[in-house]
Amino acid sequence: MKAERAMETQKEQAALINGRAAAKAFRASVSAHVDALIKAHGIQPGLSVVLVGDDPASAIYVRDKEKKAQRAGINGQTHRLPKETSQDDLLALVKRLNADKDVHGILVQLPLPDHIDTDAVLAAIDPAKDVDGLHVQNIGLLAAGEPAMVPCTPMGCMILIRSVIKNLSGLHAVVVGRSKLAGKPVAELLLHENCTVTICHSRTHNPAHIARQADILVVAAGRPKMVKADWIKSGAVVIDVGINRLDDGTICGDVDFDEAVKVAGHITPVPGGVGPMTIACLLGNTLIAACRQTGVDVPHIG
Repeated sequence: MKAERAMETQKEQAALINGRAAAKAFRASVSAHVDALIKAHGIQPGLSVVLVGDDPASAIYVRDKEKKAQRAGINGQTHRLPKETSQDDLLALVKRLNADKDVHGILVQLPLPDHIDTDAVLAAIDPAKDVDGLHVQNIGLLAAGEPAMVPCTPMGCMILIRSVIKNLSGLHAVVVGRSKLAGKPVAELLLHENCTVTICHSRTHNPAHIARQADILVVAAGRPKMVKADWIKSGAVVIDVGINRLDDGTICGDVDFDEAVKVAGHITPVPGGVGPMTIACLLGNTLIAACRQTGVDVPHIG
């Protein structure tokens, strides 16, 4: 009887979307294409990451990016600058990296110190080298449906969604959050897949009612465990972009996982869901940027 009850409980649980496994496979594809690019054309993709200050979380992310880039065969360099670095000095570094032909991708790690204008720094990056997809030119191209550098986290979300739904056309997707880092670009990407897209944000009336209509629910609100079970349509695909550290030191997403897993059809865990895909897609963007800048056909990654 216990075994039967366990099986029934398991059936009621959503299937987990394994971001770590998906990221590993994606990085392996990037690595294979990088190796082919080096052998066929003598071109090694170069990625320069700029870290200003000593934010612990940023430092961890940057070290992880360094390791993953090296393993993929990408020439990664990190420029670590003190927190007191002036905006002019940071812009001067970006200008030098723009002019360096061996640097195909530039990423300025966010957040920047308060005295630096983030928009001005992002605008200074050559759009062709903007592997984070945050330059206004790339944002505009994405909205227009033209080839662009796509922000890494939204790209990772789409890869995970397509891993469980092959044809997204006509499905209703609800995105909770409208940041330019996640919410807006993932909504654009879902539109490109012919989804019907609704965006909920802080001024939306009754967001739970809207979210319950979603076949695909992407949550990037920055509020721990905000989305409860009654926000979720039975069987929906739930993509949790949030990463929040609680007072007890544990990490959770913007979705209340313990509740949502009983209702959703597929769901990403936190950690181990969208997060690993972000760095994998950064490496993919660096490869794409290197190919475009050197006139080599862009390979299909994945």
